[in-house]
Amino acid sequence: MASQLAQAHEAAKQSPQQAVELYNSVLFADKADNVTMSDRETALLALAALYEQMQDASALTTLINGSQQFLVTISKAKSSKLIRTLVDRFNGISGALQVQISTCKGMLDWAKTENREYLRQALETRLVSLYLDSHLYTDALALISQLLSELKKLDDRMQLVEVHLLESRVYMALKNLPKSRAALTSARTAANSIYTPPPLQAQLDLQSGTLHSDEGDFKTAYSYFFETMEGLNVYANSKSVSESASAAASYEQQQLQAFAYMILCKIMTQQPDDITSLFATGKTAAKFRDRQTVVALQTVAKAQKQRSLADFEKALNEFRNELQSDELIRTHLSALYDTLMEQNLLRLIEPYSR
Repeated sequence: MASQLAQAHEAAKQSPQQAVELYNSVLFADKADNVTMSDRETALLALAALYEQMQDASALTTLINGSQQFLVTISKAKSSKLIRTLVDRFNGISGALQVQISTCKGMLDWAKTENREYLRQALETRLVSLYLDSHLYTDALALISQLLSELKKLDDRMQLVEVHLLESRVYMALKNLPKSRAALTSARTAANSIYTPPPLQAQLDLQSGTLHSDEGDFKTAYSYFFETMEGLNVYANSKSVSESASAAASYEQQQLQAFAYMILCKIMTQQPDDITSLFATGKTAAKFRDRQTVVALQTVAKAQKQRSLADFEKALNEFRNELQSDELIRTHLSALYDTLMEQNLLRLIEPYSR
């Protein structure tokens, strides 16, 4: 079967459909074929990655549901990790959020039937994140309340950090900053007593920076965004760690978001001249120089420096998608627009003032 897997890996480069058939023949082979568990696991993960590459959410759902018979034959710890990896494959498929929610709920039912409590809690945590992305805040808070009650009894601090962080993000989306900050404080308290993986620490720093931005403390926010960007350096490089290409791309996107927020902080503190020096802070910042979001914010910074409302409006129209799609950037640029409007009015009446 090792040779069949090798053929499938090679076929995936030229003929994805042929590779799908080969992987399926390994994954669902009869017991008489003496296929090892390791080969079945390899075929399952490779097939999921292939469906992600093919942007086929329906096929991925069918694969996850069909793999349950294999998953009950391996250890609970390994099967839990595999299921979470499979569900996360939807992240690389555009427009698959609702399908991902449906599939996650289906696997939740399976976990309850199989009495796998750890897997159930992990999937419920993932479901909270999906509810947040779908703006289903009431459903998210209800599930968070249930999870926190269970996790506090179990003293599972790692998952407590994740759930409290999600709680903070939900309350922020609802514009309830006091509760958002309280949830983040709880997340950091739990994180201080355990080893926190750098990607999770980066999410904590990003949320801290976002909260400080909303409170107008851009100097502190900048330092948190810088820590976020630097903390993900290794993980954004798929050659350095055993992460999937989609996971590495996700980490790089988080880095880009943090760097864009760093530029935003310089704009909001009226330090547009400092933006050029940001690209000299390391290779990470330099690689984002030509990204559209970064170019858009640089254009806004130039308009701010010249106190030109016309240039600012031009930038907003030219880079509408980049500047309006992010909630934090959109909110603060709206405030900056009002400031520039006020400055322009003052320039108009200045000659008539004594």
